Amino acid sequence: MTVIMLAAAMLPGYDFRAAAISDLGVFPETALLFNVSLIAVGLLNLLGGYFFYRSHGKRWLLAIFVLAGMGAIGAGLFPLDTGGIHGLAALLAFVFFNVQAIGSATRLAGVMRVLAVLAGTLGLAFVVLMALGDAGNAAAFGPIGHGGTERMIVYPVMLWLVAFGGYLLGTSERPRDVERPA
Repeated sequence: MTVIMLAAAMLPGYDFRAAAISDLGVFPETALLFNVSLIAVGLLNLLGGYFFYRSHGKRWLLAIFVLAGMGAIGAGLFPLDTGGIHGLAALLAFVFFNVQAIGSATRLAGVMRVLAVLAGTLGLAFVVLMALGDAGNAAAFGPIGHGGTERMIVYPVMLWLVAFGGYLLGTSERPRDVERPA
């Protein structure tokens, strides 16, 4: 999120309401910064997913982390101006980062569980709105436009990831009733 905001500030005339986040990956002023950050987010998600897997042992949840990470890596390796591969990778990231939050909730308790479900559900609702808007119904974007809709897919789950990381670092216990995999 910080890189998105930094890159948007570096790009003269960037329109948060109308522009896609991935537009930041095609302009010379911001392309390297933005695309490398997507790859880094994907790699860190893969690494984090592996370490989280070591504490919960659920392969299905690790698979979700892998799909989300691969989506981010793919979106960074294939910028928006390279065609359809970027769109598929971004969709993979949009969907699976939010599913990752909801899936992680099954291994959490209390406030973190609630935040995970809220962030993931909100993001997925905006994925649906984005699909409707991109399919030709621009009214689906409402007053926040395409750019705002896309940010509502990304920002809540990224904020949740920060909170989740802090939660995992701050707890001396494993997530509820979890045994180490064999």
